[in-house]
Amino acid sequence: MNVLKEVLKNQVYPAMGCTEPVSVALCGAYAAELLDQPVERAVFRLDPGTYKNGCGVRIPNTDGEKGNLLAAALGLLIARPQLQMEILSGANAALLAQAKELVAQKKVRLEVATEQHGFYIEADVRGQNGVRVQCIIAGSHTDVVFLAKDEKIIKDLRRKEEKSSASGAAFKAELKKAKLADLVAWAEAADAQDLAYIKQGVEMNLKAAQWGQALHKVGFYIKELVRKNLLQMDLLSSTKILTACAADARMDGQPVAVMSSGESGNQGVVTILVPWKVGQEMHVPEETILKSIALSHLLNGYVKVFTGELAPICGCAIAAGVGAAAAIVYQQRGADTAAMTLAINNIISDIGGMLCDGAKSGCALKVVSSTDAAIRAAFMGIHDYGITEVEGFVGKSAEETIQNLGNISTVGMRAVDPMIVDIMEEKLK
Repeated sequence: MNVLKEVLKNQVYPAMGCTEPVSVALCGAYAAELLDQPVERAVFRLDPGTYKNGCGVRIPNTDGEKGNLLAAALGLLIARPQLQMEILSGANAALLAQAKELVAQKKVRLEVATEQHGFYIEADVRGQNGVRVQCIIAGSHTDVVFLAKDEKIIKDLRRKEEKSSASGAAFKAELKKAKLADLVAWAEAADAQDLAYIKQGVEMNLKAAQWGQALHKVGFYIKELVRKNLLQMDLLSSTKILTACAADARMDGQPVAVMSSGESGNQGVVTILVPWKVGQEMHVPEETILKSIALSHLLNGYVKVFTGELAPICGCAIAAGVGAAAAIVYQQRGADTAAMTLAINNIISDIGGMLCDGAKSGCALKVVSSTDAAIRAAFMGIHDYGITEVEGFVGKSAEETIQNLGNISTVGMRAVDPMIVDIMEEKLK
């Protein structure tokens, strides 16, 4: 198995809008396409992390409207699952009005599936004369594991033995048992097709950053700090402005796609743009930069097999930051896993406890923190300085540090997402 190709295929793809409400819309689209008649009633059940991530983020092509509920209604109306994670590119003013009407008439509603601890979206849709369609997306943002119309089951991958043979499970199993040296070797073996696809992601995310330049959001205010001579326009500031503007555009619901990483757009922003900008400024050869981004994608995915698809900790800061930090080390020191380990330990020790409280405009602040921490951690590692296993939850190796972080996320912080969801629901009241 070529793990890099599997990661690029399954976790690195274009996405318009925050990937959780987009996946909710996609689930609705699959169900509506099979229903093939007007929707009379639809109930969507979301795991706490997906529910949390879609609560406060703006939806593309909706004039600034927010939330999973509207995304669900739009997906039912667009009904074009072939658009995949760019499903909301099919939204327009007429469909938006219809979606709002569905919501106002309470024909579409959401429930939190508190028993689900992994990525999970279930759509139970009823049409005329009681026709019923069920669709479940689980494990990843695009994997349909169950699809049925009335009593006819069209697809069912929910059984454990069938899940193990699914495309997603196989490469994640390989990732989980990999060493840092394996990830570096896989990145260095990237072929011309891989590098061209990675470059496409760079171009997409640079375009998103251009869209964000026009917004008076986080990127704008960092530029204001430079204008007022409170910050210098150096490598750190210019990279933070770049990543902030890209995150600003997506969290504002601008109709521009980004290349995701680990199935997250903001993680794609950090994973791709931080090593790209640093490499360009440091005059690193383009092929080396692109291979470093391949490593960044692999490490982002590696961290997430331990922390979970939607973790209580901020993935765009920590998982993507780990990838970006190691990528910068690779650009300067090659396959020096000792220096990469120091960089990884540095960034996890620095921002390892950052909470995820759902997708929203404030994610750009976390993207900025990740950008800053990744560059700082990398250059310390390049110069052979780093936090060691005698401190905190840092392990004897990069792998052990990441696994410790995963245990904290999945076991120690299990009550965090339900608590954040409770806070969000109380605010909605």
